[in-house]
Amino acid sequence: MNILVCIKRVPDVGSKFHLTDDGQAIDTANLGFTISPHEECAVEEAISIIEKMGGNATVLTLGPAEAEDQLKDSLARGMTDAILLEIDTPEWDPLQTAQAIIEAVRSEEEKKCQFDLLMFGSESADSGNAQIGIRVAYGLDRPIICGLKDLMVTDSGIIGKRDIPNGMEIYETTLPAVVTIKEGINLPRYPSLRGRIKARKKEVIHSIPNQISVQMEMHQLKHPDEQKKEVEMLGESTSSAPEVVNIFKQLKLLK
Repeated sequence: MNILVCIKRVPDVGSKFHLTDDGQAIDTANLGFTISPHEECAVEEAISIIEKMGGNATVLTLGPAEAEDQLKDSLARGMTDAILLEIDTPEWDPLQTAQAIIEAVRSEEEKKCQFDLLMFGSESADSGNAQIGIRVAYGLDRPIICGLKDLMVTDSGIIGKRDIPNGMEIYETTLPAVVTIKEGINLPRYPSLRGRIKARKKEVIHSIPNQISVQMEMHQLKHPDEQKKEVEMLGESTSSAPEVVNIFKQLKLLK
């Protein structure tokens, strides 16, 4: 089994975000970086598959040189190879990103062998566009199953399940194929000390992708309006009890 997992370097969602003065980007001076939770689960799913079936699991990202840290983290967890499509310009739009990945996939498959499975997170934690996996599948003319919460590899292909309001949808397709993974499909492992030491010694393949013309232009980032928090004092001591009961009734917690 030959698997490629595509990840994205994103700001740690627990950090406080500040924008640059021109409103064109996030000020990353004091931010930590990680990968999206959906992609973390995609990495874990790929590792689990090759542990059971054998093969290789390559992790790829498009980003600055610093994104090598996120690739090394995935290698420490159990991925076998890593590719960095290195860029030194601001974030590429979905079409540019997808086209760079498509070209990288074709190049790798020409040099080595075809990827049986391409895996993406359902969406990134920063932009949340949920487009890249679909665009790559379309560009490579391969079937795609999106938003998976369960994945099984069979002798003839894969079976994927995704949640719907009243149950699950089940899809089956042949390989090669593309899937997007949702958080909750598994519990990602932590990198071990031994894994981190091995990852330091592994080479990350660097490549500079071709950039096609911009299709979407971002005008400005804005912070959402802060929600006002109001506190209403109902009274003191036992005098507030009737008001508390009345609020519980309004919330239908009491009849």
